[in-house]
Amino acid sequence: MQEVIRLGEGLLDKPEDIAIDKDGILYTATRDGWIRRLHKNGTWESWWHVESEGLLGLTVTQAGDVIVCDAENGLLKVNEDGVEVLVSHFNGSKFRLADDVIESSDGTLYFSDASTKFSLNEWHLDVLEARPHGRLLKYNPRSKETSVVLDKLAFANGVALSADQDFLVVCETWKFRCLKYWLKGDTKGETEVFIDNLPGTPDNINLAPDGSFWIAMLQLSHPRLKFVHGARIVKRIVATLTVSRLWIFGAHKKAMVVNVASNGKQIKRSFDDPTGQVMAFVTSVLEFEGHLYLGSLQTNFIGKLPLNST
Repeated sequence: MQEVIRLGEGLLDKPEDIAIDKDGILYTATRDGWIRRLHKNGTWESWWHVESEGLLGLTVTQAGDVIVCDAENGLLKVNEDGVEVLVSHFNGSKFRLADDVIESSDGTLYFSDASTKFSLNEWHLDVLEARPHGRLLKYNPRSKETSVVLDKLAFANGVALSADQDFLVVCETWKFRCLKYWLKGDTKGETEVFIDNLPGTPDNINLAPDGSFWIAMLQLSHPRLKFVHGARIVKRIVATLTVSRLWIFGAHKKAMVVNVASNGKQIKRSFDDPTGQVMAFVTSVLEFEGHLYLGSLQTNFIGKLPLNST
């Protein structure tokens, strides 16, 4: 990742995710509550501000609206008219960690709720407990109804649709894998493993122009996780430490993104920064016009990496 160009350096506070509309305008949401966009002429605009420290995944709809996951306030719709909360509760309970979202061709919004037990500031406790509190939901903008697609997921994270929208992929971060949920055909409604035994824990996932998928990998340490899960008392001690999330996860020191084939059978290509000198804690990767755009929770910029980089 040595050839990374830094976009918006100093302006952006931990840009988790990136979306680009049909006109080539780039959008990101940051930890200080700003939804900012980069115009094609290279100028940044501080578009809308939300009173939140938990803006995560986002996507641009066919209508041109930006849908943003606010960890505790649910799905937000953002456009020139302002910010509107689409859904903030499900079955009477407020969301704790709405994470990523994608729109299908019929307007349905599929989104992940990483944990029904732990909030954004407690996300590291989810891996310590090692129980599946995540779920995948869908929101119908016409009926304004929300329903569960999959539950008991191990920290449901990134969500993406296949090129033909015959299936959906959702990342299970703590299981080092992604699941495939069929939306069409004879297998409609069935779930299977899309890819497992990944070289890191998958965060956000995006469809590439050729039908493959780009996945951002948090570089967690298997030996450390096994050690922590090996003894209940160790879990309790680590959970009380402020630095626990850094001790368990080496994510703040490394970065990796991988390109997975459309059938999930192989990793076609990867880029990494094993020392984190250029970028670390990369949480999203989006391919656009021959470049990869990289979001991170460890930077004050978005990375732009030429795909011909070696």
